[in-house]
Amino acid sequence: MQITNTILMVRPVRFRMNEETAVNNYFQEDIDIKNQTINLRAQQEFDQFVSLLRSNGVDVIVVEDIYERDTPDSIFPNNWVSFHASGTVGLYPMFAENRRRERREDILDVLEEKGFEIRTVIDYTSAEEEGLFLEGTGSIVMDRDHQKAYCALSPRADEDLFIEFCEDMECTPIIFTAYQSVDGNRMPIYHTNVMMCIAETFAVICLDAIDDKKERRNVVNHLKGDGKEIIAITEVQLQNFAG
Repeated sequence: MQITNTILMVRPVRFRMNEETAVNNYFQEDIDIKNQTINLRAQQEFDQFVSLLRSNGVDVIVVEDIYERDTPDSIFPNNWVSFHASGTVGLYPMFAENRRRERREDILDVLEEKGFEIRTVIDYTSAEEEGLFLEGTGSIVMDRDHQKAYCALSPRADEDLFIEFCEDMECTPIIFTAYQSVDGNRMPIYHTNVMMCIAETFAVICLDAIDDKKERRNVVNHLKGDGKEIIAITEVQLQNFAG
């Protein structure tokens, strides 16, 4: 199945602009609001979203972040861990040091207690020592129904690591580079899931972000070949997180 009825969410305790990831995440802005206020607002939105999901029949497993670890991006656990129907868990190498502190074995223990069977853990995190990164389902957008994986290469998505992932998960790699305009320059988009997502019958994607025509055509051909309706968004819509 392409979609799930169970979601893991980490409740933030020190959410803010992450100074370590802002170097290549051009969506972040340094705003004149105290970090405590930012985190409080994030917690309020988080709690409201959990309630909304649960009221619509989604099983949400909530884990509290740990204050002492100082992990401002802990609300995005999909970047350091992925879960698969086979019982396989993937652990991923993270670009920012403070994001590496998000990895917690106790979270896997919680999931097992909730009935999720973990059969195999594939650990890619040693790549951090070589300065190579692949940030989970931020870097990788999967079409689980068709055993395909899409990846926009960036400082946070290494090609060789992605191919290794595809070999381990027995899926077909679709590789390209996606860009956004930053101060008049075309800069790589840090995460693939910023510019595309894949549902059961459709895909939302910013085709304008794929500057190379051959790469763009290849992505389109795969999506169409798998029967996906392509919903194309503009770069302005991408900048507003429509992807």
